[in-house]
Amino acid sequence: MSTFERPEYEDVERQPLLKLVPAEAERILDIGCNRGNFGHSLKKTRNVEVWGVEPDPQSASIAEKRLDQVVADIFHGGNPIPDNYFDLVTFNDSLEHMVDPAGALTLCRRKLKKGGRVHCCVPNMRHVANIEHLLFEKDWRYEDQGIRDRTHLRFFTEKSIVRLFEDMGFRIIETVGINENWWDPKKPLRRLLFRVFPNLTSDMKHIQIVVIAEPRD
Repeated sequence: MSTFERPEYEDVERQPLLKLVPAEAERILDIGCNRGNFGHSLKKTRNVEVWGVEPDPQSASIAEKRLDQVVADIFHGGNPIPDNYFDLVTFNDSLEHMVDPAGALTLCRRKLKKGGRVHCCVPNMRHVANIEHLLFEKDWRYEDQGIRDRTHLRFFTEKSIVRLFEDMGFRIIETVGINENWWDPKKPLRRLLFRVFPNLTSDMKHIQIVVIAEPRD
């Protein structure tokens, strides 16, 4: 079984995630690199070494032309990914596709050098549109892409992804919401909810959550 399985997604630069990459990060491991556009965008503007992990052979063959190294799997032996080597390990919408997210985080700790960080982007299950789907449609309708992507094996709220990282020995530096999408002039009830209950709805505006963390010493 591969590390994670997914359909062919659009391979974009992921500008909100690129902006979060520390300027001092020189060696980056992108787990779930798809066709390598994220790492390729970094290499066009910075002097960085980017390794990718991609189980899909067609996507990996393209990523190999863009990145320094690409391997198919992180869980099984025989791959060349060095320990204590990377300044940054990224999971850009890949952790939720994995059978064993906790095992992936345990492994990536070994790959980070001292002072290294993990950036992990996951879909936000408490995004307001998903909550409305559950409450008003009384349903859980899987889709080809998005929060209810039919290939997702794990589902996270901000609290639960933070708890997973802490349970696996990480210290949370910060969490960042990206792809804000909640304002709808046709939904006055939604606007009222955000106005009247700002604390309750503070984690419901963004489609995705990025956890920035480092191993606890």
